[in-house]
Amino acid sequence: MKKIASVLFAVFSCILSIAQGRNMGQIIPLDPNFDQLIDKGSKIEILADSFSWSEGPVWVKAGKYLLFSDIPANTIFKWKEGEGISVFLKPSGYTGKMPYSREPGSNGLIINKRGELVACEHGDRRISSMPFALGGKRTLADNYKGRRFNSPNDIIQKSNGDYYFTDPAYGLPERDNDSSLRENRILGVYHLSNDGTVTLLIDNLTPNGLAFSPDEKIL
Repeated sequence: MKKIASVLFAVFSCILSIAQGRNMGQIIPLDPNFDQLIDKGSKIEILADSFSWSEGPVWVKAGKYLLFSDIPANTIFKWKEGEGISVFLKPSGYTGKMPYSREPGSNGLIINKRGELVACEHGDRRISSMPFALGGKRTLADNYKGRRFNSPNDIIQKSNGDYYFTDPAYGLPERDNDSSLRENRILGVYHLSNDGTVTLLIDNLTPNGLAFSPDEKIL
């Protein structure tokens, strides 16, 4: 895993430093097993650029397109082969009066078991779900014990339908030092069950990204 991580770091370093045209850099595997994940002939290609900063990519299998968040732009963009980039949803994570903070939009995105788009919304400080066919968001969770979240950031869903997400302070106007809007002093990882119950799992750590082991025994 460390070797693969090193390879990926090197790949993205190439993207940032030696871009020439739309294809650039090269993939240099340090472990033969990496070839089972990425074809040897694969090329690094820029699909789109000029975003403030983009995160939370999710592939929509049914529509064969990619969605991702541009957090400062408060926008979810869509990329589809043959069509390129378009605005999918704006506002994506903050529906109040602007300006709010440097990171008002959505961050982490997933497609849940129902086929809905689930978003971590920095500005509105909640986890939301939205069906693709009809639109209209539903709040899945926006507080812990009556205190609003800081700015939910990353999320995954377990096979039983439960969610796990992080809640750092990145999206607040003054981040960790925000005294006017911050209600929850905890920076942690939460569990959201199917019945809507929110449980605090970790109270002193907000990892940038979550994943399960294949058997879902380890978070």
